[in-house]
Amino acid sequence: MVLPVAATLAGVTLVSFSSARAALPLGSTAPLFDAPASLGGKQFSFSLAEALHKGPVVLYFYPAAFTRGCTIEAHDFADAMDQFKALGATVIGVSMDKIETLDRFSVSECRSRFPVASDPAGKIASSYDSKMPLLHYANRTSYVIAPDGHILYAYSAMAPEGHISGTLAALRAWKSVATPAQH
Repeated sequence: MVLPVAATLAGVTLVSFSSARAALPLGSTAPLFDAPASLGGKQFSFSLAEALHKGPVVLYFYPAAFTRGCTIEAHDFADAMDQFKALGATVIGVSMDKIETLDRFSVSECRSRFPVASDPAGKIASSYDSKMPLLHYANRTSYVIAPDGHILYAYSAMAPEGHISGTLAALRAWKSVATPAQH
């Protein structure tokens, strides 16, 4: 079942759709985190706070590297990276996989176009209400976070379709009303 959720933030109205599993509410403050990440097979420490200083962040959670849906989603995000960059956005995928697995996934499925972070204990996923109950997997949930740290968009659906188009639409809507100082 898909339920519409609407919120007005700083004069912009964005609509998100989520499954019965709730994501963090629109307008709430995104929990900051640091996590081991991989881009093109090279490990580094990803900091959400640092990424937000550069512009909006698309944070997406996915169940497991190299599974069918997660591979489709990674390919779709990789294919759309030029559009995300044009909107000034950083993209980061997060799963509960080990960083060594993500080293390979970042090259083969993310095509070295965006980083993926490791959350082996599920602490980040839990803080974003994106951990599957009773399972050691993240729920497929995408967020758009404004540079001020507030959640502009949330979408939760196990099918990979809709995550890229929804996050791009939310970024475009935000950019159309954000002042240059907010970019």
